[in-house]
Amino acid sequence: MSGSPEYAPPKVWTWNKANGGQFASINRPIAGPTHEKELPIGRHPLQLYSLGTPNGQKVTIMLEELLALGHSGAEYDAWLIRIGDGDQFGSDFVKINPNSKIPALMDRSGEKPIRVFESGAILTYLAEKFGAFLPTEPGERAECLSWLFWQMGSAPYLGGGFGHFYAYAPVKI
Repeated sequence: MSGSPEYAPPKVWTWNKANGGQFASINRPIAGPTHEKELPIGRHPLQLYSLGTPNGQKVTIMLEELLALGHSGAEYDAWLIRIGDGDQFGSDFVKINPNSKIPALMDRSGEKPIRVFESGAILTYLAEKFGAFLPTEPGERAECLSWLFWQMGSAPYLGGGFGHFYAYAPVKI
């Protein structure tokens, strides 16, 4: 872009909290919780902690589709994680997802609770758990997983990722 300042990455990166625009409070360059916060647990075995973002919606849609197919074990409780308020950095949430990103799922249907984080991993876990939406024939399975991983890794840059760099990034490159 002409007229834009030249961007040069620093030799040693440091977190400039003020640099990051409107969404600077959502991501941090450090790991671990910032505060103690217990997550609610509802009456169903599946506990979904998320927000109505594109990644958050993927898991909710999958759960609703499983319920529509008659999988009663797919009943879930959904809990709002307000990423603008920093809920994703609470102690219990970080125990489920150390990356502090939504969505996160706890499956309490078995003897030992199972945590699953990252929307693609959750979708794959649910598909395998309920035997739905993921083909078993190797060629069809490979095709399905290829498209799933494409939409996890590439599609965001066509949608939300593009929006971030176009509208919110502090330096236009």
